[in-house]
Amino acid sequence: MSLGYIGSLTLRLEMPWVSNLKEKRALVRPVVERLKARFPVTVARLDGLDAHDWEIIGVVTVSNDHQWVEETLQLAADFVVAQGEYRVTSEERGIVPIEDVMD
Repeated sequence: MSLGYIGSLTLRLEMPWVSNLKEKRALVRPVVERLKARFPVTVARLDGLDAHDWEIIGVVTVSNDHQWVEETLQLAADFVVAQGEYRVTSEERGIVPIEDVMD
């Protein structure tokens, strides 16, 4: 039995019609903020910060219940897909026991 689980989700958002960083931030930032407010997760803008047409965001959560971590990541992914004026072109998830990270 594990002490707990850390779940991670990375999403690549693409918006090829966007022509500048200000416009991209106006699309991505509200979704990131709403995601943090709605779910028990930590969210970060990870890559593509200087690109105007794509960005990668990361979502992390932790719990002692593996199923809860899975469900939370799924709900977060569905929320991001439904919220923005962008395309989610890739999605990666991982769940690891806390003990694997502490070694």
